[in-house]
Amino acid sequence: MKLGLVVQRYGADVAGGSEAHCREIAERLAERHDVTVLTSCAHDYVTWRNRFPAGVTEVAGVTIHRFRARPRNLARFWELNQIVLSGRGRPAEEDAWFRENGPYTPDLVAHLTERGTDYDRVLFWTYRYYPSFRGLPAVADRAILLPTAEEDPAIRIRSLRGFFSLPAGFLFLTEEEARLVETAAGGRLEPADIIGCGLDPAPAPTDGGLRALEDLGLGEGFMLYLGRVDKNKGCATLFDHYRRYAGEADHPLPLAVAGKEAMPIPEHPGIRRLGFVSEQLRQTLLAQAQFLVMPSPYESLSLVLLEAWNHARPALVNGRCGVLRGQVRRADGGLYYDSYEQFREAAELLATRPDTADRLGAQGLTYVERNYRWPTVMAKIEAALDWPFV
Repeated sequence: MKLGLVVQRYGADVAGGSEAHCREIAERLAERHDVTVLTSCAHDYVTWRNRFPAGVTEVAGVTIHRFRARPRNLARFWELNQIVLSGRGRPAEEDAWFRENGPYTPDLVAHLTERGTDYDRVLFWTYRYYPSFRGLPAVADRAILLPTAEEDPAIRIRSLRGFFSLPAGFLFLTEEEARLVETAAGGRLEPADIIGCGLDPAPAPTDGGLRALEDLGLGEGFMLYLGRVDKNKGCATLFDHYRRYAGEADHPLPLAVAGKEAMPIPEHPGIRRLGFVSEQLRQTLLAQAQFLVMPSPYESLSLVLLEAWNHARPALVNGRCGVLRGQVRRADGGLYYDSYEQFREAAELLATRPDTADRLGAQGLTYVERNYRWPTVMAKIEAALDWPFV
C-alpha cells in the first residue's frame, strides 16, 4: 500500500510521545509499504519555528515531506486558549484556536486536498493539532485517526464532535482513551482497535551505565522521574510531595530527575538533577530504579511507564489520571496516589519492601510481554489497514 502518515513534528531528535510513536511505526510500516510522512519543518512545539528544510528527504526507508509552518503568535494563542478551553469559544474562535495551536501548515493541507487520493490510507496522529484537524477532512474516506487524547480541557472543544465523526477508522492507545474520545464524539466509534505502543525486550545495564550511576551517587537505590520536567506533567506537585516525604521518612530515597527542563527544579539534597541523559544512562536508570514515579495528570499512554515495566521495575503514578491508574491496575505493576499522604505511604512501601517492589515490577513485565511487543502491535495496525472502508 501507499501510506501517508500525518504528524505535527518528525525526527529522531524530536522529543514527544506521539511523534516518537509515529516514527517507530513509520519505520516498521516501511518494511512492507510505501510510506510518506507529511509533517512540518518545526522542531519545537512551543514556537513552531521552522528548523528543518522544506521538501522531500528519505530516512530509514521513510519518505519525509516537510511543509513550512507559520511561527505561533503566542499572545494570540494564549488569548484564545483562555476563551476556548473554558467552553466559551464560538465556532470561529475554536477554528482560530486550532490554527494558532498549530503548526499552521496550509500547504500540507493543500497537498492532502489535491493529492490525497494518491494514498491508499492516511494515518493521522493527534487530534488537537492543525495538520490533523484541517487535513483529515480532505481524506476522510481513507483516514485512520490516532487521537492520542488526554483528559484535558481540549477534548471538550465543541467542534470536535463533528470532527470525530469524519475518520473512516480509529486506533487508540488505551481503553481509557477510547472511552474518552467516544464520550467527546457522542457515540461509539467504529471500526476501531486499541494498539498501545510497541517495545523491544529491554537491554541489560552496561558496565559504563552502572559506573555512571555510581558517579552520580545513585548506586544505593532511588526513585526516578524520567521525561519532560514541566508543570503540565505534574512535576511541581511531585517536587512538593518529595520535599515533604524527604522530611518525614526515616530513610528517604533520592529522587533522580532526568529530562529536558521546562521549569525550575528546586534545590534539595535529595533531588538529583540529571538533565537530558544518553540512551545508555536512560536505560540504566530505568533498570536500576527502585521505582518509577509518574505524576502527570494528563496521558493518553505512558511510554516511560511501559519502559519501566520492560525492565521489571514497578511504578507509582498519579491516580487522578485515568489512563495511568488504568494501566497500573490492569498490569498490577505498581501503586497509585490521590494525595500527598497516599504518595508518602506508597513511596515508603516501595522503598522498604524490595520483595513487593520486585513482584509488582515482574507483573508489569508480564503485562508488557503479553500486550506491547512490536509484532503484536504491528499485527493490529496491518489488520486496520485492511479494514474495508474505502
